[in-house]
Amino acid sequence: MPKVKTNSGAKKRFALTGSGKIKRKHAFKSHILTKKTKKQKRNLTHSGLVARVDVHEVRDLLAL
Repeated sequence: MPKVKTNSGAKKRFALTGSGKIKRKHAFKSHILTKKTKKQKRNLTHSGLVARVDVHEVRDLLAL
């Protein structure tokens, strides 16, 4: 059986934490920032974790 390829878009967007959870960045932080409040931009800076319902799908993309 051939090896499963990692999705190249997913490997740029997700990272594994030490405990095996999948880390992600928030959307809406790349452009059109002038109309967003300082608080909104500050809160989007922090990374988050992939939701429990999406973990299986992301793991498949990362070939884990």
